[in-house]
Amino acid sequence: MGNKNFLIFNRIFSQNTLTELINNYYPTPYNVAIERSSIDTKNKTNGKIISEIYQYMKNNYRNEYIYKNTLLNELLIKTKNHSIKNTTALTEIPVGKSKADFILINGKADVYEIKTELDNFNRLESQIQDYYRAFDHVNIVTSPNKLDELKKLLSSSKIGIYVLDNKLKLKEIKKARAEKMFLEHKAIFKILRKKEYENILIKYYGKLPEVSQFDYYKECLKKFREIDLKKIYSLFLIELKKRNYMKKDYFSSLSYPINLLIYFSNFKMLDDNKISNFLNSTYNGGRNVLSIS
Repeated sequence: MGNKNFLIFNRIFSQNTLTELINNYYPTPYNVAIERSSIDTKNKTNGKIISEIYQYMKNNYRNEYIYKNTLLNELLIKTKNHSIKNTTALTEIPVGKSKADFILINGKADVYEIKTELDNFNRLESQIQDYYRAFDHVNIVTSPNKLDELKKLLSSSKIGIYVLDNKLKLKEIKKARAEKMFLEHKAIFKILRKKEYENILIKYYGKLPEVSQFDYYKECLKKFREIDLKKIYSLFLIELKKRNYMKKDYFSSLSYPINLLIYFSNFKMLDDNKISNFLNSTYNGGRNVLSIS
């Protein structure tokens, strides 16, 4: 099956598809993915079917979702080193001309750039340069067949290396070390939302700039740049850590394949039973399908 035929699987593990599923619709991508992965659906729950689709992808099409979901599960949800209550995960954070695939914040911030077996390393150098302007720990996560090439590229660097092996186990090959010499005020400032950089300025100065709206952003950046970079970085992480705060552990072994979607969605604000009911309900053969093609 060519990569084009696998693209339907990208649509399965998306916010739109999951929203429809937990609202009792069976969208086209879900049914097509069941057919293409040759799953026997008789008397099976949706949770079991999704797990089998995920297993099929694990064996045949390890896309970025598989990597991100593994990072969330293995580094945050299942590990004893972090807790949902004291650690924040972020995804797709713009830094310069790049987007950080995955970030974990707990005392320090670790960026994880994903390079699947479907990717190459052509942009890796510029991505690393961008990340170091705003974060001091950078890691690259890749596949076994790209590991040797990556180790050669990063042999003399402080960058961490992880490999997602063929059994979907995440292994740390090289531990990331802090690199602070490239941090920049402006790069950090541009990541922050308006309320976040205002919180920092109030915490440091006790007030916000009193200027026109036209000059407000420029003046906030000016004041931001006048704060010691070490202090700024500490305050920056405090603000980022407030994002995506999960008040309680919802996740279970049944929801493993969709934990990334749950964490980065508003589902956590809904009735917990809504997702559980979907996962535990028996697949009805795709009747009453809502087409989203």
